[in-house]
Amino acid sequence: MSYQFITIEGNIGVGKTTFSKMLAEELGYRIVLEEFADNPFLPKFYNKPERYAFSLELFFMAERYRQLGDLREQDLFSKGIVSDYFFVKSKLFAENNLSDDELLLFNRLSDIALKNLPKPDLIIYLHSDVKRLQENIKKRGRSYEQNISDDYLSDIQNKYFDFFKKHIEFPVLIVDVSEVDFVNQSSVFQQLVSLTTQTYDKGIHRITLA
Repeated sequence: MSYQFITIEGNIGVGKTTFSKMLAEELGYRIVLEEFADNPFLPKFYNKPERYAFSLELFFMAERYRQLGDLREQDLFSKGIVSDYFFVKSKLFAENNLSDDELLLFNRLSDIALKNLPKPDLIIYLHSDVKRLQENIKKRGRSYEQNISDDYLSDIQNKYFDFFKKHIEFPVLIVDVSEVDFVNQSSVFQQLVSLTTQTYDKGIHRITLA
């Protein structure tokens, strides 16, 4: 099986971008990376979440729509794509960060945008326990991330799992990477790569690495 549009997802600090780059290089696919560093509201949000949450999520949604919309204008199937985010993450993070009124407006805009975007053929969700996520967050040293709480990470994780249970439009592989190192252990990385060559039914598939 050859998947032309593969999306890598997971919680903050799990290694989505690193793995996406590695996988794209291995498969010879194009890479689409979330441009979080360009969001001027991100540091402000972590300092004053109530004040900047809506601006943060709206900016992220607009940038994701722009990036994925560009794929629509190109021949998506001339070369495979690996993306380090799924557009729906805009809705999931918004559910965690916005007030009811803000979320109502945000979801209306998001639903309109989603109808016009290409959907992934396969989602690989890298799962890690909160302790490991916090270790990774500390290690990469982004100042505005250092005060992210365990509860916030758990809430985000639960939002993903709840969404995957309710939507079965594509296969979703949930791979536990809590105890492995796919960057420095080539055997682990190759196991992950091999997942992209297999055929799956739509819905959730929980994968245990050997």
